[in-house]
Amino acid sequence: MQVALVVVALTFLVFLTLVVSGVRAVRRGVRRARRDIRHALSEAALTARAAQPGVIGEGARIRKELRASLDSTRATLRQRTAQDPALTEALGLFEQLETHAGALDEELARLMDGEPDRSRIAARLPELRGRADRIRRSADSLRFAAQDRARRDDADTLEALHQQIDLEASALRHWTPVDRERPAAQTPGVEGAEAPGERGRLPGGLRKRRAQGA
Repeated sequence: MQVALVVVALTFLVFLTLVVSGVRAVRRGVRRARRDIRHALSEAALTARAAQPGVIGEGARIRKELRASLDSTRATLRQRTAQDPALTEALGLFEQLETHAGALDEELARLMDGEPDRSRIAARLPELRGRADRIRRSADSLRFAAQDRARRDDADTLEALHQQIDLEASALRHWTPVDRERPAAQTPGVEGAEAPGERGRLPGGLRKRRAQGA
């Protein structure tokens, strides 16, 4: 009876663990979906604003260019870090840079949405664009370095493969030929047998005595 109770308890615990894990996975999926939806809506609104003339359109273009650089660098570093652990430090530096970029994006959004004085926005934009340009150049530098490193690693790997193939091809061309002219094998037990022409011949002394007797 006790064994049955233990089995039932363990089964219940396993079932509860699976349910909790499933619920957490669903929640993570929902949060990710909400984040993606908000990002898509924000990008659509920003694209529409960037097409406008004036300081509002200029501020939207600054934000859009900065986001594009950050998104591309983030994707490149995360993809390459999984294959090249040496880029882990670069990814950490980018995450710090991304924090500053987020603060700048929020500052631009507040300026465009909450400041009715267009002249004040125009006065602030040069300084904000300068900060955005510096962040974008740093992000681009990390992305370009990761791409160059990937190309160099691929080139080194391909060069090593070419060398291995050349060595293998050279080894295949230089082989030792097999000697096909082997001596004829003698029949066991007949070593020293007389040749066909020697059959029926007698030694010289026997031939003389046989001739005299005749």
